[in-house]
Amino acid sequence: MGVSMLDSSWSFRLSSKMSPSPTQKLASSFTERDPICLNLRFDHSIRAYSARALKCRSVKSEDFVERSSPFEVKKELEICFDLVHRLGRGIVYLGSARIPPNHSHYLQAQELSREAATLLDCTTWSGAGPGLMDAVTEGALEAEKPVGGIKIEKEAGEWTASKFHPYLPPQNYHTCRFFSARKHGLVDAVIRNNVSEKTAIIALPGGIGTLDEMFEILALIQLERIGSALPVPFIVMNYDAFYSKLLEFIETCENLGTVSKGEVSALWKVCNNNFEALTYLAEFYDLPDGSAKLETELRKTTPTRG
Repeated sequence: MGVSMLDSSWSFRLSSKMSPSPTQKLASSFTERDPICLNLRFDHSIRAYSARALKCRSVKSEDFVERSSPFEVKKELEICFDLVHRLGRGIVYLGSARIPPNHSHYLQAQELSREAATLLDCTTWSGAGPGLMDAVTEGALEAEKPVGGIKIEKEAGEWTASKFHPYLPPQNYHTCRFFSARKHGLVDAVIRNNVSEKTAIIALPGGIGTLDEMFEILALIQLERIGSALPVPFIVMNYDAFYSKLLEFIETCENLGTVSKGEVSALWKVCNNNFEALTYLAEFYDLPDGSAKLETELRKTTPTRG
């Protein structure tokens, strides 16, 4: 049996009487169990053809095992959303799990959390881990304001995994197995559904995990997935010029054209100290607390740094 290939200008026939070509040999090897998709392409100028074969192996049904992770992620999301609903939305802090309690950034984060929770009268949220996450938890508790946490079993720098927080009551936090559920939960904690809700995102100094969360949230704000109806302030705490090199990199991106001029600076507010951050929050929500009052309160409550 021959294989016919017709064109408006010429015709060509491969006959079984002719010596089998490589393509015919390939075609004769077709079986139902091992199907091959053959693509023939012809060049009219030289009246030649080339053959390309792609072997398509079907996946055996017995090799497919239904994955349980989508259902587990869904369950974790529901728990996180319920936690936010119970404790209320508020300020979400991102920051390093490795900064020790005697570090100046730890003390400044603790101070900022205490004053910001009082200023906005809202719940303080974090990853409920050690380091700066613990600092903001302590600060909010000092202000006697609600605290919520969405943990991951093991933070960077920790030797062992733990589902439990050392002092928060179990009803105030949840430990996630999946990062996606944790991120969704923390994002939900800053979404404003009405004008009375006062929320914020505050990025403290941190490493890879903090940068990951910062830029994911930045992209969500850019794409209007956060703040599309009611804006949410995003503050970057540039303690001791910690993020200055990152800001220089963004400027390089602007010069190369990968980021529009002023695009990123319009999405977040860079603050060098707590006074600047608290003043910005007061102005953002048009709160009666003036700059002079905030500065006085900070001077009275700032802990002595060793």
